Amino acid sequence: MKDKRILYVSSELIPYLPETEVSKMAFEVPKEMHHKGAQIRMFMPRFGVINERRHQLHEVIRLSGMNLIINDMDMPLIIKVASVPKERMQVYFIDNDEYFKRKAVFKDEDGNLFEDNDERAIFFAKGVVETVKKLKWAPDIIHVHGWLASLLPLYIREFYKNDPLFAESKIITTAFNYSKIGVLNKENLIEKIKFDQIPEEKLSEFKKINCESLLKIAIQNSDAIIKGTENLSEEISSEIEKLKKPVLEFHPHDNFSEAYINFYLNEVLS
Repeated sequence: MKDKRILYVSSELIPYLPETEVSKMAFEVPKEMHHKGAQIRMFMPRFGVINERRHQLHEVIRLSGMNLIINDMDMPLIIKVASVPKERMQVYFIDNDEYFKRKAVFKDEDGNLFEDNDERAIFFAKGVVETVKKLKWAPDIIHVHGWLASLLPLYIREFYKNDPLFAESKIITTAFNYSKIGVLNKENLIEKIKFDQIPEEKLSEFKKINCESLLKIAIQNSDAIIKGTENLSEEISSEIEKLKKPVLEFHPHDNFSEAYINFYLNEVLS
């Protein structure tokens, strides 16, 4: 993997959020590829539950300062960065007071998904791309973990389709089981994405907008898929089979390195 450029984008990441199937693999995979000589960049949202002092986050002024247009509203983009202890890896945090300052991740105190998770997902996708553009860093692979990051493949393939920085980039989505997470407002999400001139026919999966729909949109706009869990839903398993794209079967976090490297080099980049 020496000198391959890999952009890792995740909605969850240890040690900044509690350990889950998503947050652990979203950390272990880039760590292993970093050890194998890959050049990596890692991105996640700067949720309000993240202790900035403990994790030593600081704002990157040269990357912050632009506004992203979300549903005809100007939303300031703030970029923060931290170093993963002992690993010499930097994590970039996409931040905005309106979307990420609250002391919660995806749900309110009653266990309901936030009404603006759709806008948060759009903001996160655009924020990642605009930051990578400022870095002038063209990734060979873009690897996506987590449902709030699931709009990134769609936006790269449609909204940023003419950007030369990503012309050669291959997109991988790791599929997890999101069937029990909840439902978003489909009318709002479709209209907000259509505002960015993304064709409505690309949004057919949003007829029922649960988090599995977001995952299906992600894998449809990816070049390859990795199964991140042994227990994918029947809906997602059927979608993966139907797409006929390169697929890597599930490998646990303690036994994935060789399989992932072979998949990257021989199935995705070949």
